Amino acid sequence: MTDGPNDIRIDDLKAPVLTPMQEMVIEGFAGVTVEFTEDAVLGEARERTGLSNFGPDDFRERLAVWCQAVDEDTELGPMGQVRFFGDMVRYASNRLRFHDLLERHPEILDIEIRKPIIIAGLPRSGTTHLLNLIAADTRLRSLPYWESLEPIPDPSVALGPKEQDPRYVKCAGEYQMFGQIAPLLKNMHDMTPDHIHEEIEVGALDFSTFLPEWLAVVPRWRDYYLAHDQRPHYAYMKNVLKALQWIHGPDRWILKSPQHLEQLGPLIETFPDATVALTHRDPVSVVASAITMLTYGDRMRRTEVDPPAVAAYWSDRVERLLRSCVRDRDRLPASQSIDVLFHEFMADDVAMVERIYEVAGLAMTAEARASLQQHMADNPRGKHGRIRYDLLGDFGVDPEVLRKRFDFYYERFPIQMEA
Repeated sequence: MTDGPNDIRIDDLKAPVLTPMQEMVIEGFAGVTVEFTEDAVLGEARERTGLSNFGPDDFRERLAVWCQAVDEDTELGPMGQVRFFGDMVRYASNRLRFHDLLERHPEILDIEIRKPIIIAGLPRSGTTHLLNLIAADTRLRSLPYWESLEPIPDPSVALGPKEQDPRYVKCAGEYQMFGQIAPLLKNMHDMTPDHIHEEIEVGALDFSTFLPEWLAVVPRWRDYYLAHDQRPHYAYMKNVLKALQWIHGPDRWILKSPQHLEQLGPLIETFPDATVALTHRDPVSVVASAITMLTYGDRMRRTEVDPPAVAAYWSDRVERLLRSCVRDRDRLPASQSIDVLFHEFMADDVAMVERIYEVAGLAMTAEARASLQQHMADNPRGKHGRIRYDLLGDFGVDPEVLRKRFDFYYERFPIQMEA
């Protein structure tokens, strides 16, 4: 495929050339230290919220593993450490607010999550586009990025227009800041405040998710997470969604996460009447996209950039996700699931949504179609420019050798291989 006029090549992945802004930010974090302990995380969460009830204590063991795992990542730089610690404090604070809300309104647990539409697929396989496209249909409840970061509002702050919500204002400010620090991230995964996000962000209140793997090198946590039954944590996530639905509707959700690929059993047991749409794309393209994005971010969060190591970890991680998908695909009822091939989705986005709606028993009204088409018009592909990937040149990975790892997946699903 030839380069287009808006194509962007990141030619310094192996030896980053920092901008003055990036150098200034890294210098600002120099000497900053954080303490990765349960007491430090929970103490700051209590101070931030003025609350003390974290709910069931079983999460503390998982939090301790998070702390130990990130402490073992000796090449995570000060900015990466501060961000990881900050996320743990945020999840703990959100957990405090959630259980405080439940204490005041126990009727929340009686709410029904009715026939959600749930997208599962590899990262970079069209899941985000499909989620945001369907979320344009206002009959469905979705989770905007700004709300996902702090899902339970401070009860002392009156809810008003979104633009006046302190959570939204904070998220918008951070978006502007990161746009200056890492300007090419919007070309790969543009996280505007109104961007629709993954529900495992609220599931993280129970500290059992694959999210830490995206922020640091934490094989200890990966192994712990994979070795434990995730059904209790999916049930916890469902209760947080009930709280969000109680705060405001509609009462039918559109959800998504790549994590669900390796948790199809817990997913369908937790949401037994769900419609599950599984996206499928050439995993070689997925790996190339994901590791380019991660390696680009590493220039800010890590002391050393190691593209081959990133490629090795995520090639393995993608294979694990896909093997779980192939193993468990048939656990999803045929009448409640659909395979979404990337090339078919890209050929006619709205038509694919209509196919999903047919499985979900949701009519494609004229108003819904107009909303979807307007979203497509407002968000054309490559809107910010398209990143070009080079597995061999940047990561030392031969695409055809990598492709052979996924033969089992190509045999199961009619995926179109990409150049």
